[in-house]
Amino acid sequence: MLRIGYVRLRDTDPAGETAALKALGCQVVRAEEPASNGGDGFAVLDSILDFIGDGDQLVVYRLDQVAHSGRGMLQVLERLERRGASLYVAEPDLSSLGADGRALRAALEAVAAVEPAGPRRHRPAATHEIRALQQAGVGPVEIARRLGVSRMTVWRKLKATEACG
Repeated sequence: MLRIGYVRLRDTDPAGETAALKALGCQVVRAEEPASNGGDGFAVLDSILDFIGDGDQLVVYRLDQVAHSGRGMLQVLERLERRGASLYVAEPDLSSLGADGRALRAALEAVAAVEPAGPRRHRPAATHEIRALQQAGVGPVEIARRLGVSRMTVWRKLKATEACG
């Protein structure tokens, strides 16, 4: 069985985590820089998940290193299972095998069930929409609710139109 360690360098003590993973018996430890180009920042982890074989184990110091969300963590577990591999988390002591694995999966499924489906993106509110609603006698709080924007956005756009006119 090959134990492959994975460390995200955004963490406070990557050298300490790397040493801890080696002490846990990882033959290979791979480190990854966080994404600065707008990508998801998991290219090294993806290559590990493509390479890892039957009976091998991915070892991380903390569970949050494998994904940004419960849904993402479930996807990593599923990729490992398809390859016949497992996950071991050092802090707290968790494994995707046996009873621990069933409990871990259940917890991640519960978290994923309450997470938003995707990143929240507000459409930009057009100034003319905000101005028209204000002229119709609608207050800023109600304008924000109707258009799906923040109250601050409404106030900024109203202030900008007053400054221009």
